[in-house]
Amino acid sequence: MFKHLLVPVDGSDVSKKSLKRVAELAKVDKATVTLVYVSDPMPPMVYSDSTMGYGISLKEHKKVCDAFAADILKKSAVALGATIKANTLHIANSNLSEGILDGAKKAKADVIVMASHKRTGIKSVLLGSETHEVIVHSKLPVLVIG
Repeated sequence: MFKHLLVPVDGSDVSKKSLKRVAELAKVDKATVTLVYVSDPMPPMVYSDSTMGYGISLKEHKKVCDAFAADILKKSAVALGATIKANTLHIANSNLSEGILDGAKKAKADVIVMASHKRTGIKSVLLGSETHEVIVHSKLPVLVIG
């Protein structure tokens, strides 16, 4: 049915669990899989790993983001299994849903396959739903895995 799946990953447990279903779907359709990780191109005002924070340059931030993305993408590719060869894509965009949609264009995907965190109530209002934003703005079909 689909020949090229774009799969946003973030390293969360929800994202990791969805990769088993993605692998099944890719096998059935003999589809190409592109994993995408979206990071914010602008460093936060302060990085902090204790009570003392420190600033970071744009160049250092990009280096950290690239390394983190490479790690997430590598672990996600392994989670898909050895029989699925995954392409990887790191997009820098301060808006996650825009980054995912940009990744779909760059990868020339024909479907976006996303995991849902299933936030409801006040959490949904406060944290928003990136899945919802992608569904609303995508010109491609969006398959949501719960």
